[in-house]
Amino acid sequence: MISLPHADPGTPDLASPTAYLRWVGKGQWRTLVIAIAFGIVWLVSQALFPAAMGKAIDEGIIGADPGSLLLWCGVLLGLVVVSALSGAMRHKYAVANWLQGAFRSAQLIGHQTAGTGEALTRTVPTGDVVATVSSDAMRIGGLYDVTARFVGSVVSYVVVALILLRASVTLGLVVLIGVPVLVACLSLIVRPLQARQLAQREEAGRLIGLGADTVAGLRVLRGIGGEHTFLRRYAVQSQSVRTVGNRVAGYQAALDAAQVLLPGIFVLIVVWLGARFAIEGEITAGQLVAFYGYTAFLVIPLRTATEMVDRATRAHIGAGKLIRILRVRPDQVEAGRTLPLPTAAARLVEPRSGVSIEPGRFTVVVSARPEDSAVLADRLGRFGAEETEARLDGTRLADAPLAELRRRIVVSETDPRLFTGTLRDELDPWGEHDDATILAALSVASGDDVLEALPGGLDNEVEERGRAFSGGQRQRLALTRALLTDAETLVLVEPTSAVDAHTEARIAARLTAARKGRTTVVMSASPLILDRADHVVFLRDGKAVATGTHQQLMTEHPDYRRTVVRGEED
Repeated sequence: MISLPHADPGTPDLASPTAYLRWVGKGQWRTLVIAIAFGIVWLVSQALFPAAMGKAIDEGIIGADPGSLLLWCGVLLGLVVVSALSGAMRHKYAVANWLQGAFRSAQLIGHQTAGTGEALTRTVPTGDVVATVSSDAMRIGGLYDVTARFVGSVVSYVVVALILLRASVTLGLVVLIGVPVLVACLSLIVRPLQARQLAQREEAGRLIGLGADTVAGLRVLRGIGGEHTFLRRYAVQSQSVRTVGNRVAGYQAALDAAQVLLPGIFVLIVVWLGARFAIEGEITAGQLVAFYGYTAFLVIPLRTATEMVDRATRAHIGAGKLIRILRVRPDQVEAGRTLPLPTAAARLVEPRSGVSIEPGRFTVVVSARPEDSAVLADRLGRFGAEETEARLDGTRLADAPLAELRRRIVVSETDPRLFTGTLRDELDPWGEHDDATILAALSVASGDDVLEALPGGLDNEVEERGRAFSGGQRQRLALTRALLTDAETLVLVEPTSAVDAHTEARIAARLTAARKGRTTVVMSASPLILDRADHVVFLRDGKAVATGTHQQLMTEHPDYRRTVVRGEED
């Protein structure tokens, strides 16, 4: 029994699309070998049908030997049974190979998305990521579905060719040469089909990305009346996909037609030659019937060969797209040689901005440009593309073990992301806390009303992206999740920007009480939060220009006062 998804999809070979496809095949070689074995038995048994029929005609009917007739009819029946059983098993393992290849590729994308975060979306459009999982992974799996039939086709083709050469060298050579020529003719159609399939894949990726962006910002679009503009853009892109799809359809239709026409012509040639040889006495009547059966059978290997080319083309395109995603490196990776962080709570210093965070204090960072404080939060938590120079008691965060750093310093972003699952799993992903602890953290974030509105309480299912919740509700749930990490240092970016003043005041009071004695850094210009701060840092152009209490800075620093007053008015 094969368990999917894989416990560990492995480390892929990203040297080229071919190398990746070879690596996937190695990862499931056992089921591939079994499928190939059944594929060979399945097609070779069918290839021997005409030989058994020819013998039955020559020895049983023309030779008037009932015993031979029964013998070869029994052989034919046995071949039918073997073909049926091996065909069923081949199909079973072919599906297993398809699923393994598809799941392995989809899992790699999932792990890469989780591991690279924003670095991925900066490099690859969201639509391409979605299309790779939904389409390309399936096409990659499809290559291993057809592999068993393709190998069986090659072996059965060799078997038929040897039988034909023994019966008639001329007819044997016609078959041996004719089948590869037909495959070569079909490849003339496959090459332009591949180019058009690639163009269709690109346009489909843009369409998916446009749709994802539109859905994600639908509430904002409706607020500004922009949904019709995006609808028109989506319609235009849909037409582009339809246009390139029509181009693909023309070549696909030509390929499908050629798969019927060319083998048909080939059958006519072989039967015509065989009939002439039969009239001249070079072959028997039974051999003529067998020759017709062989040519009819060879349509199967021929179509399988063209299907293999088509599947390999699609898989190669899909693997190229997948490799592009898997080659994206996360913003922060484990240092080759790590240094231990101090065991006790320590001062957190960010030299570029000049910000110093004292341990055990509630510090608020104020900036006239919110993006400056957001960048500072990334540096304090070792996020973002740039290498941070922030230090914890002299140890550079860039040199620290990443897992330990993520456990001790937690950064909660301004745009909270919620996933599907129960609310309990959403707030406590690792299952480390009991319900009482979760409810206490939810109360600190003033999220009691959110829970009361859910019929299932903590067992209630959270919809995709948490779309059933308002912006303020999502923000409070994200704050609850951050509090439950119980991090030594908690960095919060605009944690109350989407809530009303009364709720913000409650959160500020409860947050300072809950985090008392532990390091908490809040990026905000809200007076309600600043009133609770032990220490305030004022940034201008990303640099710390003033520090002190909220009241001191309001009195002594006009720029600070203007920034806070403007934030209060907003």
